[in-house]
Amino acid sequence: MTLSELLLIIILLLLAVNIFISLLKKTTVSAGGLTTDVTKISLDVSKIDPLIRAEFSSNREENQKNAKESRQELQASLKDFSEQQSKTINDLANNQRLQLETFSNILQTLTKNNDEKFERLIKSNEEKLAENRTELANGLKSFEEKFTRNVKDFNELQRQKFTDLAVKQEQIKSDTEIKLEKIRETVETSLKSLREDNTKKLEEMRVTVDEKLQSTLEKRFNDSFTLISERLEMVHKGLGEMQTLANSVGDIKKVMTNVKSRGILGEYQLANILEDLLTNEQYEKNVKTKPHSGAIVEFAIKMPNNNSLEKTLWLPIDSKFPKEDYESLVDAYDEGNTEKIEEFKKSFKNAIIKNAKDIKEKYVDPPNTTEYGIMFLPFESLYAEVLRTPGLFELIQKDYKITITGPTTLSALLSSLQMGFRTLAIEKRSGEVWDLLGVVKTEFGKFGTVLEKTKKKLQEATNTIDQAGIRSRAIERQLRKVQELPSAEVEQQILTELNDDPSEPEF
Repeated sequence: MTLSELLLIIILLLLAVNIFISLLKKTTVSAGGLTTDVTKISLDVSKIDPLIRAEFSSNREENQKNAKESRQELQASLKDFSEQQSKTINDLANNQRLQLETFSNILQTLTKNNDEKFERLIKSNEEKLAENRTELANGLKSFEEKFTRNVKDFNELQRQKFTDLAVKQEQIKSDTEIKLEKIRETVETSLKSLREDNTKKLEEMRVTVDEKLQSTLEKRFNDSFTLISERLEMVHKGLGEMQTLANSVGDIKKVMTNVKSRGILGEYQLANILEDLLTNEQYEKNVKTKPHSGAIVEFAIKMPNNNSLEKTLWLPIDSKFPKEDYESLVDAYDEGNTEKIEEFKKSFKNAIIKNAKDIKEKYVDPPNTTEYGIMFLPFESLYAEVLRTPGLFELIQKDYKITITGPTTLSALLSSLQMGFRTLAIEKRSGEVWDLLGVVKTEFGKFGTVLEKTKKKLQEATNTIDQAGIRSRAIERQLRKVQELPSAEVEQQILTELNDDPSEPEF
């Protein structure tokens, strides 16, 4: 929309507004006056309409003219651009043509120069190859002569060396077989002697254990029967002797009443059993098994320690004698009172458990000691009462790791330990024998390796001699046509060359 059209629209709007305002102001005007005004407005509008039409027409023509001029200017610009692009393309094509011609000339020049250089190089190489062939032929001829002489000397020297080597190898083989036979005989003799010694020692151990057990049992039975016989004889002697017996029983009762005396009695009996069945090196008295505790166990057995050969592993043994509880229980048995029997059985059981707990807390301290300890009861009747109480022996062994023994069972246990000690000593000696056999086996392996290496070296030397012989025969075939010199002249020439040529290779 052009500026003139906008002005026309604005004028029409203003005219309509004026008419509307006039109508509002003249509401009181009569109908005749209104008709007159309308007529005037119609005349004014009829006058304005041609003006508006004329203005529209002039604007349309002006727009058409402007559009035509714009199209003409655009066509002219496109024509100029097309001409300029064509000119630029032609210039580029000419420049490329000139550059290609220049490059072609340079390439032809380089090709020509390279051809000339290659021809000169080929000619020079042919001349050098001819010279090299001449020198090589002369060198090969001289080498063949020297090599023939050296091969003969080398063959003779190698033949002599291998003869000596074969003699030495045969001697080494003979000596080795003799030594191996001696070693085998020595090992067999040692093993046979060791087996015989082990068998003999095991038999001696078995006999000793049987004798110890049999003699101990027989001795104790005989002692018991002797004691009973003596006591019966003493009973039959009279009232005076009965008084003496009563006094003796009173003295014993006093000893048994004193706790310390009872402990000494049990310790004395335990010491006698240990001295009978073990050596002094296998146990010790009054041992402090816990490093940070003041408790000292009466006896401790030295046990094998697999973890440390230098540190001693102790098996603590302590004697206990709950006299009051046991005597009360025996009295209840004599009276036949069931309630007292059950009551004193419970007291006796608690006393045994207390003693087991005391041994565990004071003396058992793994890994300084074994995981279990031994409670020694000095009388078989006391030990039998423990076994008679249901579950007491198993309870103490399970909960407190304490094994209860009497005189007879302790003797059997110590005999078993003694046999174990001897078996362990035999096993240690067997280990030494196996170590010796392992060393011998290792040396045999090394000796076999040395023989294998010697065999390889001999095989390599034999292959080298065979190859030298093949090369020698091939060279001799090539030199058969060469005229032979007289022998004296040949020897003189060989000596001269050997003395004058220090760079000659040695074989």
